[in-house]
Amino acid sequence: MEKKDQEIKVRFPEKLMGGSYANHMIVLHTKEEFIMDFIMASPPAGSVTARVITSPGHMKRIINALQDNVKKYEEKFGKLKEAQAPKGFIAPEVKPA
Repeated sequence: MEKKDQEIKVRFPEKLMGGSYANHMIVLHTKEEFIMDFIMASPPAGSVTARVITSPGHMKRIINALQDNVKKYEEKFGKLKEAQAPKGFIAPEVKPA
């Protein structure tokens, strides 16, 4: 008997509907996980707007999905130019706000 894919209903919390803006990202990793800190950098300050922690296997899937979507974007709208990194050195402050 063929097994059907199970539908997964995803709840989208209202407080996340607006999204978070980031113009910089720091990626760290251990053997077990990747940590992505998304940052809104506006010199002389900045703040982390989101932190995503995922497994190495899921990180590979994220990279593939991003590459696929950039390819589709460029096919539709033209070649992307890489944005300039924020000026200055990003120095994470690791204490609760």
